[in-house]
Amino acid sequence: MGHCQRVNTPIIQGMSNRTHSTFDDACYLALKARDARFDGCFFTGITSTGIYCRPVCRVRTPKRENCRFFHHAAQAEQAGFRPCLRCRPELAPATQAGAVPAWSMQDASSILALQAARLMDVSADNTLVSGNVAALAQRLGISDRHLRRIFEAQFGVSPLQYLQTRRLLCAKQLLTDTRLPAAQVAHMSGFASVRRFNAAFVGHYGLNPTQLRRTGAASVQSGQPASIQVRLAYRPPYDVTAMLQFLETRQIAGVEQVTQTPQQQSIARTLRVSQGQQVVTGWLIARFDQAHCRVILTVSDTLGDVLPQVMAAVRRLLDLDADPSAINQVLHDAFPDADGLRLPGTVDGFELAVRAVLGQQISVAAARTLCARLVARFGDPVSTPIAGLNRLFPSATTLAAASGDALGQLGIVRQRQAAIQALARAVAEQGLSLHAGADLAQTQAALLALPGIGDWTTQYISMRALGWPDALVAGDVALQKALGVRDQPQPARAAQAASQAWQPWRSYAVIRAWAGLPTAAPPKATPTPLSLSI
Repeated sequence: MGHCQRVNTPIIQGMSNRTHSTFDDACYLALKARDARFDGCFFTGITSTGIYCRPVCRVRTPKRENCRFFHHAAQAEQAGFRPCLRCRPELAPATQAGAVPAWSMQDASSILALQAARLMDVSADNTLVSGNVAALAQRLGISDRHLRRIFEAQFGVSPLQYLQTRRLLCAKQLLTDTRLPAAQVAHMSGFASVRRFNAAFVGHYGLNPTQLRRTGAASVQSGQPASIQVRLAYRPPYDVTAMLQFLETRQIAGVEQVTQTPQQQSIARTLRVSQGQQVVTGWLIARFDQAHCRVILTVSDTLGDVLPQVMAAVRRLLDLDADPSAINQVLHDAFPDADGLRLPGTVDGFELAVRAVLGQQISVAAARTLCARLVARFGDPVSTPIAGLNRLFPSATTLAAASGDALGQLGIVRQRQAAIQALARAVAEQGLSLHAGADLAQTQAALLALPGIGDWTTQYISMRALGWPDALVAGDVALQKALGVRDQPQPARAAQAASQAWQPWRSYAVIRAWAGLPTAAPPKATPTPLSLSI
């Protein structure tokens, strides 16, 4: 993008361990190049205008002496800068809690601070909406005073300031891109009242919220289904074709539909979202716009009340917040032709877990058939404007109440029946949470305690439902073949040893290893689970 000047990627990635001037110099090079690889990795405050921008902003490059660089938007806003109305910082990909995973080698305080930011970013359990720092500290097992101390040391802002910026930027995007009522936007963004919402906007941005409205935003054309449209950015490189092929191979009839044509690359699907006692259903279409490194997300108006959650779910499904530069630093030498591959996620952790169970010891095609039968038998009907999309994936409550005989009639063997029923009961009774904000160790232990769920399934769920970038399905047959250890006496142990150099990005390494396999017929079923699970 922009100028052809290139930036040395490791400089930005190692900026937290370098001098402040080195960080600033690297950021200014990226700013001049308008390098989309660093979108969201830093923000530039311009002292002559009082605004802060993304590195991809198309305005005239400011003078070096007028630039201040920040790791996070919250730092820029704390310093008194307002978001640019042209490049719109709220559209930038997230920084993955500082682009440094909490499970990498760091001190305990940094790990806790990064986990706190991750919980606030995910907001899967309304942590972001409630803004209760004391509750967040309790969840992490520390005092709120200690949380404030370590968070400020790690991010340079308090947890409340971090939350406030997230709320304001979320609200700013909804106000700019949609016609949702301001009161509804205030509530969805986590503000307790419209009065506080208005006061926060005026105080931080010097604008009344309604001034951000654009004429005709998210308008619905005559004869078209009522829907809402927003934009979601990502950092290049991104192998869109590979991502959609992965999802298309596993798509379930009635629930998902992948389109790959010269005119459009997209995924459409049905969706159920729970928010407290409220359950809403609808549909979405995520269409890639590679020219602008973004996804155009169209959502049914029935999901309007939970739009931020839907946006976050799609970001996780398509791994839009990944930082390819950091990942490729570790994996490029082993997988030189796979820099653009992403980690496919999910919009529903329970759905992914059930699909993983059904994918044990059978091929992807066979697992896909079982999933389609399960949806046809237990999935609720839903109305969509998309031909062929007419079913929701069965809820945990529904599958918890399903009898073994009913599941057996679909061709699901007894061991899988027991696993699905136990999994469904655990989720329905809220004893098990399967989302990116869940505690990794506790969730893995809970999964392993369920009948019919072993390490392979637990690692696969961790990889795709929990968004854990360092999972390793060491018992996976195809992974062992890709690593050349299948014929060793203990192939799983050999795979573990061979993967050490890939930490903390082994989930991405697994995806790259799978992608490098020849597209031949799947191997025959063996007692060891096959790979490429549904």
